[in-house]
Order: sequence, then structure tokens, then C-alpha cells
Amino acid sequence: DFQAALEIAKKQIAEGAQILDLNFDDGMLDGVKAMTHFVNLIACEPDVSKVPLCIDSSDFQVIEAGLQCTQGKGIVNSISLKEGEEDFVEKAALIRRYGAAVVVMAFDETGQADTFERKIEICRRSYDILVHRVGFCPADIIFDPNVLTIGTGLEEHSNYGIYFIQTVEWIK
Repeated sequence: DFQAALEIAKKQIAEGAQILDLNFDDGMLDGVKAMTHFVNLIACEPDVSKVPLCIDSSDFQVIEAGLQCTQGKGIVNSISLKEGEEDFVEKAALIRRYGAAVVVMAFDETGQADTFERKIEICRRSYDILVHRVGFCPADIIFDPNVLTIGTGLEEHSNYGIYFIQTVEWIK
């Protein structure tokens, strides 16, 4: 129900939301069609269209559909090195072409970063690729160093919170 979603967006903005996160990842939806329709719908709403959109999807076709309709500077959530450097560069170049900022997850070809050292290794590598190969402005890069579950009771998970905080400090 797009009208109900529009009302929720209006309410969020009235209550102070500074970014509107749009995600249409659901097996019952055609994500490309839904994203396109909703982004075009909110573009006609002055109170909603004044805030930046965060185009959020695990399906890059849905992200591109959102970028094609987004007015102003958007944010893409997210890309990572999980599928390799070539895929990362290809997606990043497309995002840059649309003028959007990008959220980068601390994942690479070997998996999710679970230590401070791995988090900064992946973030540094991603930054270098984005800035030096793709031509991203550093201000358009947002790192998500992934806070992992800390309340499992497993000893190997006990430092995840510390690693996250250390990584955020390093990123700053």
C-alpha cells in the first residue's frame, strides 16, 4: 500500500527524520517496480522530497532503479568487497555516476570483518579503491563497520563491541 507508506514517510519527516530509508526487499514484491513507483510518488510530495533518500536493497537492480528516479543527492546502502574488487568497482562507478554517496560494509571476499584489524583493513582497502580508482569524493563515503552480536555468551564474541568502537574511532 503505497499511500500508507507515503503517510509513514510524511510522519517520519514531521518527527525529525533527516534521511528517508527506502527498502523494497520482499519476496512478494517486484522490487524494481516498487522502488521506481515509490520514489516517483514521493518526488511529488514537497514535505517528503526535501529530505535525501537512502536507497537500500540487497538487489543492485533495485538500487539502480531507485537512483534513476532520485532527485538530488541520494545515498546507497550498501556495497562491499564480498563479491570481489571488480564487482565493487563496477557498482561504485555506477553510484558515482548518479552522484550518490555510498555506505560501505566491512565485508570482503573472505567474509565479514570480525576483528579491529580486519575491519580497518577492509575499510582502508575500500577507501583506496573508491577514492583512487573510482574517483569518489571522500565525503561521499560512509563506512559501516558492522557491530556484531555481543550477547551470545560465546568467548570469541566478547570483544565485538570493543572492535566496533575502535573501528569507529579509527574511521573518524
